[in-house]
Amino acid sequence: MQGLDLLRFNLRLISRQRFRTLMVLLATAVGVAAVLLLTGLGEGARRFVLSEFALLGNDVLIVLPGRKETSGGLPPLTGEGARDLTLEDAEAINRLSGVKDVAPLVVGLTTVTAHGLNREQMVVGTTESFFNVRGLNVQQGQLLPKLDLQRPEPVCVIGTRVWKEIFAGRPVLGQWLRTGERRYRIIGVLEEKGVGLGTDMRDVVIVPVASAMQLFNTSGLFRLFIKLQHPSQVEQVTTRVEQLMQQRHGGELDITVITQDAVLGVFNNILQILTLAVGAIAAISLIVAGILIMNIMLISVSQRTSEIGLLKALGASAALIRLIFLSEALLLSLLGALLGIAIGFSLLWLGHSIWPEFPVAVPLWALFGALFLALFVAGLFAWLPASKAASLPPVLALRGETSDV
Repeated sequence: MQGLDLLRFNLRLISRQRFRTLMVLLATAVGVAAVLLLTGLGEGARRFVLSEFALLGNDVLIVLPGRKETSGGLPPLTGEGARDLTLEDAEAINRLSGVKDVAPLVVGLTTVTAHGLNREQMVVGTTESFFNVRGLNVQQGQLLPKLDLQRPEPVCVIGTRVWKEIFAGRPVLGQWLRTGERRYRIIGVLEEKGVGLGTDMRDVVIVPVASAMQLFNTSGLFRLFIKLQHPSQVEQVTTRVEQLMQQRHGGELDITVITQDAVLGVFNNILQILTLAVGAIAAISLIVAGILIMNIMLISVSQRTSEIGLLKALGASAALIRLIFLSEALLLSLLGALLGIAIGFSLLWLGHSIWPEFPVAVPLWALFGALFLALFVAGLFAWLPASKAASLPPVLALRGETSDV
């Protein structure tokens, strides 16, 4: 039997057995779609996290209070440590060689009042350098003015969500926000930026760092962003910052300096492992599809004994009988896998259209791996029914009987 004849034979067979064909197609399609969907979401999460940290650029260092000694784990992203970072520390770091600018950060939640409306609001205290580090611009007004770090000023820049929900999108420049006993005059509205480094920049109020320290009654900083004069100076400046802080903090190195590459490397490894793990879990459904194929084909063998006997009577060898059943299983699995690929990509496209800020991408290894696994599982589980069909004695098969083989 030629390959084209075998294909036509199997296509005619699966078109006549519609219910059985539908069950196998659905089982395989669900398994393949699950693999693509979960690995696509995992890869999308990896790309999203990496793109968030990549926004900083490779010429920015982040200084956090607290020390992380182990090299394999994540740095203390909460910004909590035994000794506070201070504005004096920021000024001292800004004088180091290789440092272009320093942006201190104070973050807190407070109730903001305007036009009789109260709203729980994140307030970020920083300097004009922070906007350059984070790539932020305003769509109205201006950024924070250049001030001495120790000088509070009752001005603020607000995110677009704050503008729309408190001021209903009306002209807002020059108006006032109140929090407690303090008032801040709005001088700018940020461009629509979305979530970055865990902070929704649409939902913040940005004030000068000294004003935020007065507001939250604190002398410690959440973290420091250091802008380098050149990306090649990362190691040298990191060493200088650690040495300076050790001198200023009584000989104790109680800060952590992290770079974009370090953060990206850790997150990349973690998210790749998670993507592989969820892909492997989804692949279990393909095993279930393989078991279904085996059961359906065992039933098919018992129903087609006369056909098998006729083929053997016409001279078909056991190898050819086995090939007929295996090729049928592989063809069904291939069609189911293609259907699953279409379903998986459609669901990912639908998700991306609903949440366009979240990237989705199926790794090539997941696509080809799911296709190969679907075919491999089908061939593996179809081997027993195919071998049983090939071993049927011709006489018994012609009579429509089965043996104990």
